[in-house]
Amino acid sequence: MKKALSVLVLSSSFLFSQGFTLKSETISGQLGIKQVFNGFGCTGENISPKLSWENPPKKTKSFAITMYDPDAPTGSGWCHWIVFDIPKDKKELKESFGNKESKEIVQSVTDYGKVGFGGACPPIGDKAHKYEFTIYALDVEKLGLTKDTTPAIVGYYINQHTIEKSTITAYYKR
Repeated sequence: MKKALSVLVLSSSFLFSQGFTLKSETISGQLGIKQVFNGFGCTGENISPKLSWENPPKKTKSFAITMYDPDAPTGSGWCHWIVFDIPKDKKELKESFGNKESKEIVQSVTDYGKVGFGGACPPIGDKAHKYEFTIYALDVEKLGLTKDTTPAIVGYYINQHTIEKSTITAYYKR
C-alpha cells in the first residue's frame, strides 16, 4: 500500500508539473520598488517584470498577459497592464518590455488611461493588494484590437479565446 501511494503521489506531481506555467525571475511574493507606479502619489520605477512561460497547450495560436488588482477600491478592480497578440513561438517578455513599443505585440490602455505597464499603487493605509499576473493561451493569432481598446473590451476578447491560463500573484502595500 505504501509503495502504491508513493507511485500515485509521484505520478500526480509529474502530471501537474507539466502544465502551462507562468514564471518570473523578477517578482516573487512581494512587488518591489521597480514594479511600483511613478504617479498617482506613488514614487516607484514603473518597470514591468520579466515573465516567462512553458508548456502551452498544443492548439495555442497566441498569448495575452494581464496584470490586475482585484483589491482596488473601485468596485471592479484595476487593470495595470494588458499585452496581447504575443506570437505563439515567444516564451518570455523581458524586464521593462511594458515600457516600450513593439511592432508585433500590442499593449493597450490601462485603468491609468495610458498604454503600457502601470505599476502597483494602492491607497496609503489599505491592506496589501493582490497583483495577479496572468498569461492566457489563445486560440487566435490576433485579437483584432488596437492599443486604444479599453481594458473591459480586451478582457472580453481574451476570455472568448482562452484555451488555458496561468497566474502569479504578488502583493504590495504602502
